[in-house]
Amino acid sequence: MNPGLILIAISLFTWGIGEGMFWYFQPIYLHQLGASTMTIAGVFSAFGVAMMVVHIPAGYLSDKIGRRPLLWAAWFFGLVAAWCMALAGNLQVFIVGMVMYGLTAFVSSPLYSYLTAARGDLTPARVMTLSSAAFNLGAIIGPVTGGWIASHYGLRTIYYVIACIFVVSFAILLFLKPQPRDGHDPSQPPTRLLANKKYLIILSLAFTSVFVMYLPQPLTPSFLEVERGLSLSQVGLIGSVGSIGSVVMNLLLGQINSRLGFLLAQIFVGLFALLLWRGNSMYWYAMGYFLLGGYRAARMMIFAQVRPLIHQAQMGLAYGLTDTVNSLAVIMAPLLAGWLYTRNPVSVYMVAIGLVSFSIVIGLRFAPRTEFDPQGLIVHQTSDT
Repeated sequence: MNPGLILIAISLFTWGIGEGMFWYFQPIYLHQLGASTMTIAGVFSAFGVAMMVVHIPAGYLSDKIGRRPLLWAAWFFGLVAAWCMALAGNLQVFIVGMVMYGLTAFVSSPLYSYLTAARGDLTPARVMTLSSAAFNLGAIIGPVTGGWIASHYGLRTIYYVIACIFVVSFAILLFLKPQPRDGHDPSQPPTRLLANKKYLIILSLAFTSVFVMYLPQPLTPSFLEVERGLSLSQVGLIGSVGSIGSVVMNLLLGQINSRLGFLLAQIFVGLFALLLWRGNSMYWYAMGYFLLGGYRAARMMIFAQVRPLIHQAQMGLAYGLTDTVNSLAVIMAPLLAGWLYTRNPVSVYMVAIGLVSFSIVIGLRFAPRTEFDPQGLIVHQTSDT
């Protein structure tokens, strides 16, 4: 295996421990700092805005100047954001740190481009889901550890711990070697992305699916604590189960056709919403979070479906545009979730089930079908349209 893939996996594993320690507790800590339900929803939307604005520039730059500098910048920026959240003494400063952390989403385009270029004989779906599994292996440790620390020393303490963990993750990544930049024959330039009909179909399906899959997620930790009466330790334990689910889903769905894996992942997220709505014990909620692992796998499946439709030299920009569309969905979904939650908390999950079902039907009807060869060229391509 390429040494770069191993270094990235170790760094992602370490980062996963840190992010897993705090992410599930974000809405709870925001509430402790004085934020209302709609304020929390607005913060998550702002987080989505921060994610959205950086993807296209990062994708363009990764194609032009290389992937490693962008990876280093993203890791360092995340480190700074973590210290900002740790040192924040009030809600406003904490929100600044959280939004800064959202800006680190620009890592995805250079990361997935680096992984795809270094994959060797692995398919794009396989190498991306393996990297996601490495991150989520770390995230298994994070939530239960964060829950224990929060229960004994307060939620704020975990942010100091994760900031130190991010220092280690960044130090590991500094040993990553650069990759040569990809080019194309000037006399035969690739099809412009916005003129690539099949790529645009994938973008549309990505927006719909990410929106409906993210809808039931942002306020669920608060729902479990306030509406279902779980403790912080229990919420953390459920989060760890969710990370186990992410590992399992990535490993399993990465083995099959990306189009089928994408549809199965949405089914699993629909079951998550059903279990949160109808479940009546911690065990059902944990099972729901296990199935939520399909969400992370689904995002990898989107990129795996994009790769056969574009030229190698367009990877960074194509992935950046794809993640911009995904981020737009992440901006809009929390606002609808917050509006539904203030009227009836369980309605978030009821609506999510209906919308996921709709998304699956649309995907079955319109998603392009592709077969990928080991060199990354389209062997055969058909569409239901």
